[in-house]
Amino acid sequence: MINPVWLRSFCTLVEVGHFTRTAERLHMTQSGVSQHVRKLEERLGQSLLIRDGKQFTLTDAGTRLYREAGAIVAALSDLDRRIGADPAYEGVVRVMSPGSVGLKLYPHLLALQQRHPGLSIDYRFAPNSDVELALAEYRVDVGIMTKPSSRNEVGFKPVGEEPLLLVTPTSLVEPSWDRLMALGFIDHPDGAHHAGLLLGANFPEFHHSNQFPLAGFSNQISLILEPVSRGLGFTVLPAYAVEAFGRPDRVRTHRLANPASETLFLSFRRNQPLANRVRTVITTMGEGLGLGAGESGQIV
Repeated sequence: MINPVWLRSFCTLVEVGHFTRTAERLHMTQSGVSQHVRKLEERLGQSLLIRDGKQFTLTDAGTRLYREAGAIVAALSDLDRRIGADPAYEGVVRVMSPGSVGLKLYPHLLALQQRHPGLSIDYRFAPNSDVELALAEYRVDVGIMTKPSSRNEVGFKPVGEEPLLLVTPTSLVEPSWDRLMALGFIDHPDGAHHAGLLLGANFPEFHHSNQFPLAGFSNQISLILEPVSRGLGFTVLPAYAVEAFGRPDRVRTHRLANPASETLFLSFRRNQPLANRVRTVITTMGEGLGLGAGESGQIV
């Protein structure tokens, strides 16, 4: 492989047209410049310059080398700046979270991208276990989870609480155990967990969600309330998922006497410095969760 330092000396010599001034520009000796040219000629097995006293002209090989090497030298010269650059509003940021909080945060991040088109938001909806694994395997930059990570390589910090809500058809004004049993449960991937937290705190009869007749199941966060809106059953969902439902007048939300909620944990790769663009996204996520500018800027 050709030494890039030799190429830089050769290209600078061609541009300056004088050995002494080239040496001054590169902070070298004139003999050092000459030596680099000779090493290039030896490496390529061809003469690059036709010398005439203190003057020179390029051979055909020298002309071809200068044409090819110019872009290489320019790219190498700019490499330090490009590698060291850490812009706050440019580049891809990969985010992953469960669906409910994703419905809340994604519009905020799209608005951020509209203000700064150099940013590209890659947002994936996934359960906690997938978020945790993706962080551990460097497949995402930041995540939200609803439980602390059990992996040593994944750090986390609580950033908010998301209330859990009982959602029924509008016809049910006062929920009771018997009425819920008559309706049946619209299940979802976190249905048993959410029902256990909220219904277990409010109904002494409750032991597990499978006590209720199964009235339906959906694994699409935006569709779970669709069967509820049609009077087919009830469910328990985080508040952000309920807020995102497009027909709120067709369901009834109940806040029970004993509230229950899930803690939201900002999750990240432990001991890995965060790029400025990731910090920008984290700040916007914090604001989307209702944190003040100062709080959201100090999440990690």
